[in-house]
Amino acid sequence: MANFFKASAKKTTIQQNLTVNVARLDQQGCGVAFHNKKPVFIEGALPNETVEVKVYQQKSKFSKAKLINIVSRSDARAEVKCRHYFQCGGCNLQHMDYPHQLTYKQDKIKQLFAREALNQDLPWQSHIVSQPWQYRRKARIGVQYDKRGMPIIGFRQRESSHLVDIKSCSVLAVAFDDIFLELKALLPSLSGKNNVGHIEVIAANENIVVVRQLVKLTAQDKQHWQRFANKNNYLIYFDDGKNITPLGAEQVLFYPISDTINIEFDVNNFIQVNHQVNKLMVEQAQAWLTLNAQDIVLDLFCGLGNFSLPIAQQVSQLVGIEGVQSMVDKAQANAEKNGMTNCQFHQADLNSDWQAHQWAKQKYTKVLLDPARAGAYQALLQLLNFNIEKVLYVSCDPASLARDAKLLIDHGYKIEKIALMDMFSQTKHVETMVMFSLYTQAT
Repeated sequence: MANFFKASAKKTTIQQNLTVNVARLDQQGCGVAFHNKKPVFIEGALPNETVEVKVYQQKSKFSKAKLINIVSRSDARAEVKCRHYFQCGGCNLQHMDYPHQLTYKQDKIKQLFAREALNQDLPWQSHIVSQPWQYRRKARIGVQYDKRGMPIIGFRQRESSHLVDIKSCSVLAVAFDDIFLELKALLPSLSGKNNVGHIEVIAANENIVVVRQLVKLTAQDKQHWQRFANKNNYLIYFDDGKNITPLGAEQVLFYPISDTINIEFDVNNFIQVNHQVNKLMVEQAQAWLTLNAQDIVLDLFCGLGNFSLPIAQQVSQLVGIEGVQSMVDKAQANAEKNGMTNCQFHQADLNSDWQAHQWAKQKYTKVLLDPARAGAYQALLQLLNFNIEKVLYVSCDPASLARDAKLLIDHGYKIEKIALMDMFSQTKHVETMVMFSLYTQAT
């Protein structure tokens, strides 16, 4: 077969400058303007602004442009707090004042519900908010090196795998204010510095630093890490890809969920990143469920018992279901350590057929579910057979929530209450709580 030469497509640099009026924000928080009837997406632009932009990407149906100058400024525009904001990909709404951030997130939910033909007036309740800064108690910090071999410590640049060299983070917990500079000073002294993949920080009863290092730690490097831990009052753990080992003695790690309940966790367990919002949303879940001593509650995707244990204090029985056995074991242990004998926890894949399980054969009065971003469509399809009177849905993704809400509404449920939970201030991310009530028999 003959081979024919085919020239490779050349990349063309687009230098088109435009002055446009921003109409709205998209689901990712980018400003949307129109030029020749084609949308232009502009990161950092706000509705009702006139801006000068440089187009850097042209597609048949849209363009992307870089903000160059603000000709006419929106009333919603705020001065950014973080010196790294325009490079770092961690936050993307710092240029918008906080009240408008909340309005944007609520509108985002409305739009996604409308796309599912759920055009009813949503019964909005008060937002759950926390302090908009220094709220994040858990984060992953990247480690790279420049051409001189000097460490770059920080978060990924926007639309890039490269890191921004961070000096401090405005949304990270106060306990880790200095960690970027401290790591920058520490890493060059390590013989195994190139073996450090990333570093995770967690603020709980202890301030925890988890170092991803696949190669065995040398004795000298261990001493360097110990001095680092002593100086900053950190607990250090090392993750070799198979096991997570403390640098010193093993400590009990926990966070309080109420005045009487502590949730113990391991460093590789999922916990909510915003402690204040987490406590408030647990309290709201209890209130919205109108719990009583006769209730038997099913908690799907229960994790460590974050919702389960506070609910169990008010009901006859609580059954929690989680897909990961180690989390199930931890939830059961948390119930026992908090003196709760009316809790049961079981492992099950809630995205498969789970109705044959023994725990699924009893009658429940109410259910709470807190799924991952993919939502709970398959679980809800089976849950419809139970005709449970109240379904409380805690969502970390409004698109999957809207899809799942349509399923429930199509089968006899109505939205009784809905509230925004601002778990991630200064970002586009949206968390929502919705109370569904059954008002007709399922069809």
